[in-house]
Formats: sequence, structure tokens, C-alpha cells
Amino acid sequence: MSSALLVIDFQNAIFTDPPAYQADLVLVRINNLISRARQAGMPVVYVQHDEADSPWEKDSATWQFPPAIAPQPGDFVSAKQHSSAFQQSRFQAALAERGITEVFVCGYATEFCIDTNVRQAAALGIKTVVIADAHTTGQRPHLDAPTIIQHHNWVWSCMGQIQVTPHEQLPF
Repeated sequence: MSSALLVIDFQNAIFTDPPAYQADLVLVRINNLISRARQAGMPVVYVQHDEADSPWEKDSATWQFPPAIAPQPGDFVSAKQHSSAFQQSRFQAALAERGITEVFVCGYATEFCIDTNVRQAAALGIKTVVIADAHTTGQRPHLDAPTIIQHHNWVWSCMGQIQVTPHEQLPF
């Protein structure tokens, strides 16, 4: 089994006003995870959201990844215009071509793109591990970010085919 660290949509847009919940802390964790993955010889795969007329607009400063976690030469970066990286893209084929059968997932936004990609990867038979404390979201009018994160971690942990693990307990 070949594993990859999957960094979803953790772009500069999440630091705009208001920033995502604990964005700086999650950035530090993702930076650490990337270092650990690289040291273990594990590929780092980036998903980059692209949405016109928004902070996610392609080639804008907020569309870029923060320098601390920016892709390196040889990393696979997949653009997406939907919540799912698998929709209308070669993402699934690219994972298969690289022999990736297990993903460790981190990034933004818990209830949107993280949830969509976690469920889809698991449904496609890709072993899926959510890094419990390395994904975040924004405050919502009906629910605060910590509650959204806690809720989704609980739901995923009850799904059987999805594992939820804190960053310190990962095998790499």
C-alpha cells in the first residue's frame, strides 16, 4: 500500500478577515506533517480550490498556498472548482497512477471540501485517515467552528471505513 499526505484547500484565502478557526495552529501542524511525510518518503498531494470572483480566484495572492507549506517540485497539485477533487478531474486517475491507496487528509473546510473528499475517497475504496486536529473551518451563523470540527470527527469515526487520528499518533 502506498500512502500520501493530502492537503486540501489550505490556501492563503483562509487567513483573510475573518480567518479560519485556529488557522495559524493548523498551519504549523500541516507544516510539521509535510516535513514528516517527506522524511518518510511519502508523497504530498495538494488540492487547490479555484473559484472566479472570490478570494479563491486562480493566480491571486489568496489562491496561493502559504509559503511554509507551498508545494515543492515533484509534488502533485490538483485544481478543483467543486467541493470534490474527484469531480470533473483526473484526480482519481492521478492517485491510481502513483499507486496511492491510502490518504492522510488535512486542510480546509471541514464541513465542505474535507468532508466531501473524505467520504468520496472512502467510497472509492481508498483507505482514508482524517488527521483529527489538522483540519479547520470558519465560524458559521448557526454553529461555531470547534463544534463543526468535533461533529465531523465524530461522524467520520463512526463510518467504519474512515479512521480519525490526531497528528501526533500518525505512523509517519
